[in-house]
Amino acid sequence: MSGARLASWAYAEDFVAESEAAEAARRLGAELGATPIGTGTGAALRLLAAAGGARAVMEIGTGGGTSGLWLLSGMPADGVLTTIDVDAEHSRAARAAYAAAGVAHQRTRVISGAALDVLPRMTDGAYDLVFIDADKPSYPAYVEHAVRLLRPGGILALDNMLWHDKVADPAARDKTTATLRELGKSIREDERLMPSLLPVGDGLLAAVKK
Repeated sequence: MSGARLASWAYAEDFVAESEAAEAARRLGAELGATPIGTGTGAALRLLAAAGGARAVMEIGTGGGTSGLWLLSGMPADGVLTTIDVDAEHSRAARAAYAAAGVAHQRTRVISGAALDVLPRMTDGAYDLVFIDADKPSYPAYVEHAVRLLRPGGILALDNMLWHDKVADPAARDKTTATLRELGKSIREDERLMPSLLPVGDGLLAAVKK
């Protein structure tokens, strides 16, 4: 990336300031080893939630609650975020982050458990937006569940779909990069979805279910 393009990317990443609550959650998430989304990705998620009028949102990968706060800020006041994480410590941190931000407890449903155990119990077509930011090997399985869970017109969003600039590099062939590269292609070719790959953060792939 040229210096000018890098400067433009950095400018865009910081164009929308994060709230104090999101910043605190981001710092705690990093301390816990749950790499949080940046402000560029957060602002994009908030925009997607608001544009889609998302009242029912599913998040796979809670982390420290950063992405949840961004999603909630784009949802209507009666919107409910359901978020799943296998790490109970992450779930506790997220609950604390939501409380510190003044989010009413009835607006969040925090589930500690393996997503592939939890997702089959969720209702088909019941969600307006599904955001995936969890273990990369399971992304393809998560996407299949997400498409099932989304209503027509619902939004699918996946973080890390450029994976540290390696997805675009044909010489990068490690397992994680290959998985995400192939998944991106399959989503692009999936007739059920209308996708776009946004160069924010580490790459945010967004798609609308037809």
